[in-house]
Amino acid sequence: MTQSCSTQKELEPKVRLETTYGDIVLQLYAETPLHRDNFMKLVDDGFYDGVLFHRVIADFMIQAGDPKSKDARPGQALGTGDVGYTVPAEFVYPQRYHKRGALAAARQGDQVNPQKASSGCQFYIVEGRTFTDNELDMMERNMMRRVESNLFHAKARERQADIKRYRMERNQEKLSSLNDSILAEVHEALKDSSLYKFTAQQREDYKTIGGTPHLDGEYTVFGEVIEGLEVVKKISETETGNMDRPKEDIKIIRAKRVK
Repeated sequence: MTQSCSTQKELEPKVRLETTYGDIVLQLYAETPLHRDNFMKLVDDGFYDGVLFHRVIADFMIQAGDPKSKDARPGQALGTGDVGYTVPAEFVYPQRYHKRGALAAARQGDQVNPQKASSGCQFYIVEGRTFTDNELDMMERNMMRRVESNLFHAKARERQADIKRYRMERNQEKLSSLNDSILAEVHEALKDSSLYKFTAQQREDYKTIGGTPHLDGEYTVFGEVIEGLEVVKKISETETGNMDRPKEDIKIIRAKRVK
């Protein structure tokens, strides 16, 4: 049974960002309901009205949502403002990824945020660049190494008591055996390497329209630009100063739900 138009609008709402450089229309994904509902609440509350695109990097992304940016002094460092809560990560990968125009949630780094929880308010829109097959192949290898390393350290933490005891005993034989055992568990868990390769659609998009593939699986993608990619590009190319803040303020005049 197909969904009604009204139900579809609720599941994948649209938002118009009226900016000083032009309008950007976003469509949010049904597969990321926590991010969708949080973003729409902030839009409906007028939270984003008046915030700046406070961090802009050419061929990469444009970032907004810091409430401190509404009345920021020229040159003031921005990016630390929040709403006092985070949103649990909602990775829908590889279906949703960092192609050009992707809407994603900013977050704190892994050292203080290992769960990769999203900022409650700050977001970015991908501009990115195009990539070659060789570059994407290298990224796949790096992705696999990163996953292997993270899984190995996670399993090692589970056996920390044994590791500590063997080190105190200076029992290199048991340490080596335990290390081999953990490696075997990791390789068994990751034997389906296709999970860590770009899909055919990802490759096509990253080679043609572009994006930021190295961010896949690291930040929650919860929507995309459906109108105004040229505005995103224009903003991304503006001159910036300290901490990638545009020298000329670029403001979201108003964010509103598209009926």
